[in-house]
Amino acid sequence: MAAMETLAALEGNIGAVGYGLAAIGPGVGVGIIFGNGTQALARQPEAAGLIRANQILGFAFCEALALIGIVMPFVY
Repeated sequence: MAAMETLAALEGNIGAVGYGLAAIGPGVGVGIIFGNGTQALARQPEAAGLIRANQILGFAFCEALALIGIVMPFVY
């Protein structure tokens, strides 16, 4: 009986580690997107609308990856 409880606890920890690893990529991606967007705005302020729209689109895609990463440990 103790072996089953240990196995259940181990599976829960593996899911948490899996999400932690899945959150690293989108976190780095969001940092790159907004860092480069800030540089682009500094270089060409007249293109602010287009740059900001592309930033938001990239941010949404990166966050979608994070949300998929949080769902996967529950599915598998």
